Amino acid sequence: MSDAKSGLQLRSLIKKSGELEISLLNVPTPEPGADEVVVRVEATPINPSDLGLLTGAADLATAKVSGTKELPVVTAKVPDAGMRAMAGRLDESMPVGNEGAGVVVKTGSSDAAKTLMGKTVSMIGGAMYAQYRTLRVNECMPLPAGTTAADGASWFVNPLTALGMTETMRREGHKALVHTAAASNLGQMLNKICLKDGISLVNIVRSEEQADILRKLGAKHIVNSSKPSFMEDLTQALVETGATIAFDAIGGGKLAGQILTAMEVAINKTAKVYSRYGSNVHKQVYIYGGLDTGPIELSRAYGMAWGVGGWLLFPFLMKIGPVEGQKLRERVVSELKTTFASHYTKVVSLQEALDLGNLAVYAKRATGEKFLINPNKGA
Repeated sequence: MSDAKSGLQLRSLIKKSGELEISLLNVPTPEPGADEVVVRVEATPINPSDLGLLTGAADLATAKVSGTKELPVVTAKVPDAGMRAMAGRLDESMPVGNEGAGVVVKTGSSDAAKTLMGKTVSMIGGAMYAQYRTLRVNECMPLPAGTTAADGASWFVNPLTALGMTETMRREGHKALVHTAAASNLGQMLNKICLKDGISLVNIVRSEEQADILRKLGAKHIVNSSKPSFMEDLTQALVETGATIAFDAIGGGKLAGQILTAMEVAINKTAKVYSRYGSNVHKQVYIYGGLDTGPIELSRAYGMAWGVGGWLLFPFLMKIGPVEGQKLRERVVSELKTTFASHYTKVVSLQEALDLGNLAVYAKRATGEKFLINPNKGA
């Protein structure tokens, strides 16, 4: 049993010796300043962006568990090739968890802090895989009455990423978009946004099971990259939608290049004049994930008006500024149980999050396998 004075926190450490160590530490809860609150964390998702910090470049096939039932310790080897990418975090014990939700159990002296006492709030600010978090008031968003911590746990990363995609599309002058790994939790949200806002969306999936998930949501354009007819199907969907911007969660391999090629073919099917330099319509692929960490292969068959770049949520929010960012946040909170509802396959305690069986499941980053941690489960 913990009280608010201290609580368990999950830590990830990569040692110079080439070993990952994930452990639970009992840490004191900082006293809230005037404009701060202490939140008892009751729900925090395991997102792909969290896994990057949680397991780093470790080979989880080498994972072993030691310690006690209350305080398990997971260790795994980090291959030499992976150590180069980990250089910036070696021998530094790091807390994990971007977002979450819970109940305010203590507040600072300001009116803004006091009004949150006893409220269920969503939070952003890191170190969420912990029983208690002391946060600034502006890092908390009160949830509407009748909304649970689990409802509000995934309020930030996926919803704002999906909204950021449609907002980027508009700001850069495109009228429809393409999304890969499209049956993910994020992909399902993006479909709901596009259906609600009247935006044409081309969904690229890898299996018929994933296609079925999206069909049930009412998705219109779904193409399966494992089918022999993939390029024809993709080109046809691009002709129908006019999509010239894509957000790609895969990263490595041929897919980004295939999307650009199909976009060029689709544009030329409706072009009035031929140009040997290709169309002058700009085609853009943003890589926002790394499900395939290999090189991006581009076969230049799409003229000269194209771009491939990286896209991340936090730089996007910095670019649009706090006023526009707040509008997006308010939309998320108002549609938490509809457009932005997340579905979890399992709720685990901090100790269960370190179970090797569970670790193996969420490290696969498989569609339809999303875990939620309740740090106070059983506490």
